[in-house]
Amino acid sequence: MRVLVAEDFEIFARAIATGLRRAGMAVDVALDGDEALQSLAVTRYDVVVLDRDLPGTHGDEVCRQIVAGGAGSRVLMLTAASTVADRVEGLGLGADDYLPKPFDFAELVARIRALARRPAVAVPPVLRSGELTVDPGRREAFRSGRRLDLSPKEFAVLECLVAADGRIVSAEEFLDRVWDSEADPFTTAVKSTIRRLRLKLGDPPAVHTVREGGYRVGHG
Repeated sequence: MRVLVAEDFEIFARAIATGLRRAGMAVDVALDGDEALQSLAVTRYDVVVLDRDLPGTHGDEVCRQIVAGGAGSRVLMLTAASTVADRVEGLGLGADDYLPKPFDFAELVARIRALARRPAVAVPPVLRSGELTVDPGRREAFRSGRRLDLSPKEFAVLECLVAADGRIVSAEEFLDRVWDSEADPFTTAVKSTIRRLRLKLGDPPAVHTVREGGYRVGHG
C-alpha cells in the first residue's frame, strides 16, 4: 500500500510516516500543498493523509484536485478543528474520511487500511490465488491453510503477487507499491524479499521468476 502524508508540521509528519512504515506501508511525505500536488502528479497513492490547513496550495484545493483527477486515491483529511460543521465541509470537498487532531495512532492505521480496501475498482476483501490466501484487513496470509509468519514487506510483496493473480509484477512495480521514495532504485531489496518469501512459502515453489519481466504466482 502506497500512502502520501501531506502535513506541514515536519516532526509530526515524519513521526506518522515512521509509524505507518512499521505497519507495513510505503510512505512519502509532503510538507506543503504544492509538494503534495507534485508527488500526486508522478505517483499513484492508495491513500492520501491530508492536513486541511496546508501552506502553499491549501489542503481543500489539494483535495479538490485529487477528486477531479480521478486517480482513485482515497483522502483521509486531518484537521485541528473538530466540529460537525468542519467535518461536513471536509467531506463535502470529496474527502473519504475525516480525523480530528489529536488522534490515536492505532485509529489512523485502521482508517487508512479501511480506505485502502475501498478502491475505485472493487477488489475482494480476501485475496486468493491457487493455494495462497491473503487477508489484508487481518494482515494474515496462508498457504494451503498454513499460516505464514511474514515480515511487513514480505506480506506486502505477497499481497501484490496474489492480487495480480498470475500477472507478471515487475521489480519496478514492487518498488512503487511496496517501498517508497526513500528506496534506492538500484537496491536488491526486491530480490532479497522475494528470496525470504520463497523460503517461508516452502515447496513446491509458488513464486516464479519471469526472465526480464518480474515475478508471478501460479504456474512457472
